[in-house]
Amino acid sequence: MEKVPMYLVTVLLFALACSLASASDPSPLQDFCVAINSSILLASTLGISLARIDFVPYGVNSPHLHPLGTEITMVVEGTLYVGFVTSDTDNRLFTKVLNKGDVFVFPIGHIHFEFNVGKTNAVAFAGFSSQNLRVITIADAVFGSNPPINFDVLTKAFQVDKNVINYLEQQFK
Repeated sequence: MEKVPMYLVTVLLFALACSLASASDPSPLQDFCVAINSSILLASTLGISLARIDFVPYGVNSPHLHPLGTEITMVVEGTLYVGFVTSDTDNRLFTKVLNKGDVFVFPIGHIHFEFNVGKTNAVAFAGFSSQNLRVITIADAVFGSNPPINFDVLTKAFQVDKNVINYLEQQFK
């Protein structure tokens, strides 16, 4: 008998949880949706979400946060360097290198990232404690805002020259 891959077990457990959960919606499973966008697979229902994230070698999921839910990530292929920054005044960074089968939890509202440190593709599944996966990517929000944040604010906040801010904003337009 062939061994069942761990990622398949995760997906099956997710499906089982969805079928057993209840919600105030008269037909909770009508909210189930799966969408493929680039290399991310999303499934949202009953107050939880699941995403599959495919990383190319040295690919990065840029620093971002989820204001509405905690994230738990499991690597099913490859090696990821992951971390989050605490939201207190210490701004303490917690990191770990994750290999196949390893799991890491990113607390709700904390800035975090994932980086494929391997020379091969990596795949991870991320579960979220919210049906609304809302993502705020830090660089996009700061340097890609519309209208742009005033140069004086950004040069003072980042303690850099106006030309640096201008260059960064051009990367996000």
